[in-house]
Amino acid sequence: MTAFFALATSLLWGLADFGGGLLTRRNPALTVVVVSQSIAALVLGVIVAATGAWGEAGPRLWFAVAAGLVGPVAMLSFYKALALGPMGVVSPLATLSVAVPIGVGLVLGERPGLLQVAGIAVAVGGVVLAGGPQLGGAAVQRRTIGLTLVAALGFGTVFALIAEASTTVPGLFLALFVQRVTNVAAGGAALYASARRGGEVLPPGGLRWAAVPAFAFVGLADVAANGTYAVAAQHGPVTVAAVLASLYPVVTALAARGFLSERLRAVQAAGAGLALLGTLLLATG
Repeated sequence: MTAFFALATSLLWGLADFGGGLLTRRNPALTVVVVSQSIAALVLGVIVAATGAWGEAGPRLWFAVAAGLVGPVAMLSFYKALALGPMGVVSPLATLSVAVPIGVGLVLGERPGLLQVAGIAVAVGGVVLAGGPQLGGAAVQRRTIGLTLVAALGFGTVFALIAEASTTVPGLFLALFVQRVTNVAAGGAALYASARRGGEVLPPGGLRWAAVPAFAFVGLADVAANGTYAVAAQHGPVTVAAVLASLYPVVTALAARGFLSERLRAVQAAGAGLALLGTLLLATG
């Protein structure tokens, strides 16, 4: 069950990143975050009201609030890093996010078996290679490296926080709703501050209604990924769930290949293969 839900997480996050990347080509990154998360918050609000999940409110919701504050910072740092530096550097570095939940799991006493340790090593190496690491070329700005590391730390922290935010299914719905409301509040405040400074808020010509389904897909895929990861982490070792969930860059690369006809470099294809091998080792271990 852990492997299934963690792999579902990587699929959903990979597709959400692909969709978000496409949207940021025509819209400001902060606007993409706020609009997509607002739609997700509305849908979750309806689910919470329909299931009576308000009764699950408790101290654990503070983990959801914290995840909601950290998430937008990580997303914006990641988008800015992609805009400043080559994806072949940014994408592999961002996979360092897996170190946070793995570290938490080890501190809490988890001790993966030898086969699982091998699977973790192979899968993480595969994900890094699947990002197409740039081994040569011009030097990368320190700001790009810094933003990428901030994003990795933020994504990993969200991994760890959302796994602690609930213990029941209704509680998970409520936690995800609180996280999204916090996302929108934090992102909205940043968007307002950006507008006050003269920053771009809307694309030329304004937001198009035709783009609403794309915003909805990104927001709902992201929230669904948070949910499946929480289930995976609750039903199995966090060390395993985190590594399998971190395979999302492979999904993004394959989506770009399928929908945009982007060709995978040899190192990316090899990385995808290693990631799948690591997945098998983890699942059988």
